[in-house]
Amino acid sequence: MSIKILVTGGTFDKRYDELRGMLSFGLTHLPEMLRLGRSRVEVAIDTLMMIDSLDMTPVDRARVVDACRAADESRIVVTHGTDTMVETARALATANPPLSGKTIVLTGAMVPYAFGSSDGLFNLGSALSFVQTLEAGVYIAMNGRHFAWDRVRKNKGTGVFEAT
Repeated sequence: MSIKILVTGGTFDKRYDELRGMLSFGLTHLPEMLRLGRSRVEVAIDTLMMIDSLDMTPVDRARVVDACRAADESRIVVTHGTDTMVETARALATANPPLSGKTIVLTGAMVPYAFGSSDGLFNLGSALSFVQTLEAGVYIAMNGRHFAWDRVRKNKGTGVFEAT
């Protein structure tokens, strides 16, 4: 079973640009993360965009929906910024026509992977496990837990996702 991984950017893939003194995007960290995590799961990685989720537009969300629809794989992980992850999950879950028969898990990080103390590697591993075992539907995987797309929120005070 092959898993499609769709990259959209977010904190997950940010890096520190020393010349400008700010966070920026380069190439995705996914191949390195899979190597360091010693993953033996067959994956196909497609980078759709490298943006902060706060900058994500309805057109960008439509690109994510279209990419999931076009994927030959029925198991899909989407790396995404945490601030608007629930909005993209909603777009996927309410797509018309529906994305029937696909298990889609969105995940991200509160701390950039490049910083070394990131939760990104753990969240990616969890998402890869959940996407293989959950029934068809749209989910969010963060902090070692999975949530149905319509029963989760990001608690900005504690920095974790929680059930609603």
